[in-house]
Amino acid sequence: MRAAGLNHVSIVAHDLEESVRFYVDLFGLEPLPTPDFGFPVQWLRAGALQVHLFERPDDPPTYAHFAFEVDDVVALYERARELGILDRTSFGYAISELPGGEAQLYVRDPAGNLIELDHPEGAAARAQIEEMVLLSERRPQPDGPTPRLFIADPSAT
Repeated sequence: MRAAGLNHVSIVAHDLEESVRFYVDLFGLEPLPTPDFGFPVQWLRAGALQVHLFERPDDPPTYAHFAFEVDDVVALYERARELGILDRTSFGYAISELPGGEAQLYVRDPAGNLIELDHPEGAAARAQIEEMVLLSERRPQPDGPTPRLFIADPSAT
């Protein structure tokens, strides 16, 4: 037996309506029909996967996060900066270029959940975002094959 794939992630929302607006307005997620669980829940479509928002009083984890692949990391960085939601604390920077060349941006949602936003072309973003760091200049990287954030779908070969 093995997992066939990832279906959804579930995260805490302190104010469900505010969180739904955030994910719909900033990332273009689509609200889906949602079962009644006895407390406020909203399922959202993110491409072929889903994000499930649960209105609960719990605090989100500090470092645990999920990631969206985005089509314009520079525009999202600028919007996140305007909204004051960039997370520069968790990893010591808000945006970096990974050793494989990908851009990686961290933001917080209204409940404080950490969200990673990824784009395959970090160098293009670095040319436009002054605070973007090169992870390889901050930390020695392992020898061997270059780590890649985006991997080929094995079913596509």
